[in-house]
Amino acid sequence: MKTLPINRYRFFQKLQPLSLLKKITGKSVTGCLQVFSTSGSWSIYVDEGKLIYACYSEKMFEPLYRNLQRLSQQISTLPREIHEQLRAIFETGIENQAIPNPDYLAICWLVNQKYISPFQAAMLIEQLALEVLESFLNLEEGSYEFIPESFLDDMPKFCHLNLRLLVERCQTPQSVGVASPREAANRQTSPSSQSHPSELFKINELKSKNKSRPNSFRTNGYRPPVYSINTNEHRGQRTTEPPVDKKIYTIFCIDDSPTVLNTIQSYLDEQTFCVVGVTDSLKALMQIVHTKPDIILLDISMPNLDGYELCSLLRKHSHFKNTPVIMVSEKVGFIDRAKAKMVKASGYLTKPFTQGDLLKVIFKHII
Repeated sequence: MKTLPINRYRFFQKLQPLSLLKKITGKSVTGCLQVFSTSGSWSIYVDEGKLIYACYSEKMFEPLYRNLQRLSQQISTLPREIHEQLRAIFETGIENQAIPNPDYLAICWLVNQKYISPFQAAMLIEQLALEVLESFLNLEEGSYEFIPESFLDDMPKFCHLNLRLLVERCQTPQSVGVASPREAANRQTSPSSQSHPSELFKINELKSKNKSRPNSFRTNGYRPPVYSINTNEHRGQRTTEPPVDKKIYTIFCIDDSPTVLNTIQSYLDEQTFCVVGVTDSLKALMQIVHTKPDIILLDISMPNLDGYELCSLLRKHSHFKNTPVIMVSEKVGFIDRAKAKMVKASGYLTKPFTQGDLLKVIFKHII
């Protein structure tokens, strides 16, 4: 169990979980409610009053793995040993808090690698939220704070859940169980149903305009597959979905420091990323044209050809007009960021950066 900072104990008080949840359901409320107790902490993320994710510090990955194991029985693209892969990629930085929300990053990665669809990710998040809220509602004493900005701000959002209805389901006997995929799909596509409190479960507040194909909608740029999650569940069969090749993303890094290049490579899992590191900015230009990477990390302060000049040259090339280019620098001033914007850089990463900082900026631009 993680040790709670001593300063948190000073603010412990009697808590009313329902009242706390009510405070964050307003349309103008966006951010993260963090609640601390001697047993752990809860993080409840909302966007305009709707829940987008929830987690409990002491059981961050256990519920995720458990639900993925169940899903793997219905989704052919999801290997049953997927938790081992996630553990190797995302749990490495949890002890030193290098990654603020590795569990959410793991879900984003699963969607990005096409192990699950955005629609399936939304149902997974709903189930996880129910489990987190069930324990949260039993909390009697602790401290809390609301943070307007959070790690999830720039990440993909797969759902916007009605907190009131989630609480009602938690308070209903035997409500917190894993519904069958068919039942979950029916709740999603039948908003008029009164027998399922999840009828207000809205994927990014979008409703299908074509009632004959209720699952044909977009979620943050994704187009979920139109096949059902499990069309043969009563016969004990798995869906026959076409095999999907797992993409390896090429990350091209230009920095005159070999130490920085080695650090970046150590932060990125080789099963997902192929890291190409170059220390000479002049030679880098031709190598980038040849490699055609998915994202470019570009140090600003380099001899011969600095990052701004190199980024400007890349943007003049037809193939790299839309390739994400992230400027990496120790400079954090307004002028430096303005220069980056002038040469049409996609983002900014400040040195020194953690593994979480790096993964966040990469996931933001490749998902």
